[in-house]
Amino acid sequence: MTLGRIIILLLLFCALAAGAALYYLQVFGYYDAVEPDPGRDVLLVSRASVTPEPISYDGFQAIDAESSPIRYRACFTTTAGPETLALSYESVADATPRNAPFWFDCFDAEAIAEQIRAGTAQVFLGSKNVHYGVDRLVAITADGRGYIWHELNNCGAKAYDGTVVGEECPPHDTASD
Repeated sequence: MTLGRIIILLLLFCALAAGAALYYLQVFGYYDAVEPDPGRDVLLVSRASVTPEPISYDGFQAIDAESSPIRYRACFTTTAGPETLALSYESVADATPRNAPFWFDCFDAEAIAEQIRAGTAQVFLGSKNVHYGVDRLVAITADGRGYIWHELNNCGAKAYDGTVVGEECPPHDTASD
């Protein structure tokens, strides 16, 4: 074997190893299971007090990653129906869940989005600014399944795309991070 072929094989091996490592880190490596915190895992923002309040839930499981504020995903069940909750809690229009890693199989973003479009699931505001510019959204289906994900709010979208944030957004250091 010539030196040129050895170098090419070495470069190909390094590229494959780097690609495999990158794939692993993006899909598996940065995620951690979230330890349940009973009574605090599923919150909805009250229309009356404009503060997050707990709702009853069971079977909570969640994942999160420190590498990004929008990687949080959770699933749970509840006996509270979306129509009843809509009377007391802030609804969110035009919300679309973000994809979860394939191995977190309780969270199917496409199926959840289809239920939202069909009107068999409703999305609520769970918390404002769980990280700067990031809100927690909670979708609850008619059959009692619930899903949680993080979404950039207007201030977050501006902050992360480089647009001037403006006075309507809170200062970065006062939002909970």
